Amino acid sequence: MKKVLIVMSDTGGGHRASAEALRDAFTKHHPGRFQVELADFLIQHSPPPLSQVPKTYRFLVDDVPWLYKFMYQVGERPQALELLMKATTTVLQPFVSSMLEQHTPDLVISVHPLMQEIPRKVLARRQRRVPFITVVTDLVTMAPVWFDPGATLCFVPSDEAYQLALRAGLRPAQLRQYGLPIRPAFAAPPRSKPALRRECGLDADLPAALIVGGGEGMGPVSEIAQAVAARLATGPSGQPCGQLVVVCGRNERLKEELKEHTFPVPVVVRGFVEDIWTWMAASDCIVTKAGPGTIAEALALGLPIVLSGYIPGQESGNIPYVLKHGVGVYTEVPQQIAELIHGWFGAQRDVLDQLAQRASRLGRPDAAVRIADEIAGLLDEREAEIEAEEQRPS
Repeated sequence: MKKVLIVMSDTGGGHRASAEALRDAFTKHHPGRFQVELADFLIQHSPPPLSQVPKTYRFLVDDVPWLYKFMYQVGERPQALELLMKATTTVLQPFVSSMLEQHTPDLVISVHPLMQEIPRKVLARRQRRVPFITVVTDLVTMAPVWFDPGATLCFVPSDEAYQLALRAGLRPAQLRQYGLPIRPAFAAPPRSKPALRRECGLDADLPAALIVGGGEGMGPVSEIAQAVAARLATGPSGQPCGQLVVVCGRNERLKEELKEHTFPVPVVVRGFVEDIWTWMAASDCIVTKAGPGTIAEALALGLPIVLSGYIPGQESGNIPYVLKHGVGVYTEVPQQIAELIHGWFGAQRDVLDQLAQRASRLGRPDAAVRIADEIAGLLDEREAEIEAEEQRPS
């Protein structure tokens, strides 16, 4: 079995989700051929205080977003970025080298912007050739460190990312555009929403709005849920015209707060769910911050999107992306979100249907599988080249 190492870090849930999606695609579509391992280079392989960085992510995003935005903008400046990467390389290189020695991979995939140049250079110094692959897990706005011209291949999720990669010095032959990798379950044959709603303990006949706050349950999820529920309580016949699913992620305090609240419409409150695709497929629209993974998942299922916020920096470009393609709307005001969904579930149902159709056309549910297939083919080619070299007379 060929060993594939996927390098990521839990600075936001999207990197891990993409890494797991790729692992699942290899396992399902190439059974028995690959041993796929995930490595969180910061938590598992870096010294303090770098190993504590993932724990500060939510604090920076929720409590001091201006500081997070400033740090991101510094990383976009070429001179500052060069100094930062030199310092980072000096500190991390021996630890990255140790990580690679521990896993002894036949191929390395990076799904994190900080793990491009350093592991690629470490691999280049080794006698055995090991392909280095970049899988970009931001959708539109992305830091320059994502793009290393020395990468064997770079998979990008959008037209915008493709153009950024070209400007960073990558050649078209290095680039592939298959979409953002999401778990293969999102590509499963569709089932009827009423049937899925019954399985999830929902009212089979009422349209459902899904409200999520990412893996960490960030943002004004409670305020939005209460506003939407209050508006959906007043249907044309005096009965509820919709219901809610609220996924709180790992935010236990939010989960308990919502479970204790009395809602005027049917509401299901969940914590972190492994099968988020089931809840999304059972719903008629989703309310979320502008995370790239959630947007890609919603599009894969043809789910209209209400963007209720964004993380300054890498999520900024996702809002115009959704608006430009006509697959959703953006507003941070809970009452406006409630009014939108009330209309979609009532007199403006045709608008919701149009959004859903455009979302389905834009979605790339098979991205992880296509990426895994291409990487598998690359390894087959490399193996054939090595065998040919060994058989040549000296």
